[in-house]
Amino acid sequence: MRKPIETYEELRENIGQELGVSDWVLVDQSRIDAFADCTGDRQWIHVDPERAKRRSPFRTTVAHGFLTLSLIGALVQEIGVVPENTLAAFNYGLDKVRFISPVKVGSRVRLRTVLMSMDDKGPGQYLLKAENTIEIEGEDKPALVAETLVMLYEKRKKATA
Repeated sequence: MRKPIETYEELRENIGQELGVSDWVLVDQSRIDAFADCTGDRQWIHVDPERAKRRSPFRTTVAHGFLTLSLIGALVQEIGVVPENTLAAFNYGLDKVRFISPVKVGSRVRLRTVLMSMDDKGPGQYLLKAENTIEIEGEDKPALVAETLVMLYEKRKKATA
């Protein structure tokens, strides 16, 4: 695992490069159920293991696509993409999301992030675009690929008298 990005200059030098890969995270039934409780999306394919065993083409429950997508925020922080002198980071949007393979209950996933661009949006403000791939352990195809946009605000240096 590479060292965390420390400065905005260092971040800019990594445009077009892989920023890192997270550790593996288990997607178990309790995580899926908690997401269902939070969102109200209690479709049986996610929350009814017995029915899924009988009727699902996957023969087990699968994670919500948006659960898998939501893991990006925490996993990108683990990678250490945000420079130390950042005041705040906000989700700005998504340019593209493709759900490629379902994440079956009990699978482990990880994030691989490539910095696509970094645009100056004002003094100390930067819009990052990153390609994020959620990989499934032991699978050839990823769970998803998402181009995310994040606005970073740099801590301003105080003027000295």
